[in-house]
Amino acid sequence: MKLLSLILILTSVLTFSQKKIGLDSLQMRDIQEVLGDDYGNIYLYKKKDFSLTKYDSVGIQLGKVMMTFPYKIQSVTNPLNIVMFSENAQEIKFLDQNLNEIQKINLSSNFGFIRAVYAEDLQFAWLLDDSNKTLIQYNFRSNSVINSFPFNINLQSLKDFLVYNNKIYILRENAFEVYNTKATLLFSEGINNARKLSRNNDDILIFGNQSITRFDGKTITEIFQNQNAKIVDKNNSGFLALIKDKLYLYNLK
Repeated sequence: MKLLSLILILTSVLTFSQKKIGLDSLQMRDIQEVLGDDYGNIYLYKKKDFSLTKYDSVGIQLGKVMMTFPYKIQSVTNPLNIVMFSENAQEIKFLDQNLNEIQKINLSSNFGFIRAVYAEDLQFAWLLDDSNKTLIQYNFRSNSVINSFPFNINLQSLKDFLVYNNKIYILRENAFEVYNTKATLLFSEGINNARKLSRNNDDILIFGNQSITRFDGKTITEIFQNQNAKIVDKNNSGFLALIKDKLYLYNLK
């Protein structure tokens, strides 16, 4: 009886903490990525027309950009500088809070074929050069290479990567791996339906379609899951889940 009471209490708390975001279902169709910044705004990316659209928390459109090539959006946590990379175009773009382009960096003139980019801050980016099998720390403000490391690993199934504290975190379609700058494998674990990585202080967050897990440097722990979700994401308010063309926020508080 006590166990049943506890389950009922937890269920009511989760129901109470769930909030529907005011976006029309038509806007949610053909969505490949949902992102939330730390100001409550929502971003929808559609590969169908290569569009990124920004909405506020009640569903009012704040901006939209149409692109010629597919881009991977690294993060919208800081909406003043949204970083995007196109493998097809071999370029990095920076957008402002209104989704206006503020900078574009062409990589093909200085490097080989760049498989993925991780912008560390507003000055440095890490590049995975697949043709030369190198990991490059690039100062895009001064157009100079700071460091270059031989990095001969297979990148064919790469979904995302980031660099932190001299460790390289690699996300593949069904695996999460950690390397040092000598390309030595330090950690590996299977992950289902992997999408992207992000860093939260010293932790690495791994996003799947229906779950978010945290890597603390030693172990992987699931911090959010919704079996009915098509896409999940996180901002400082809570966890976002796209369920049947409706977007919900699960409040952390």
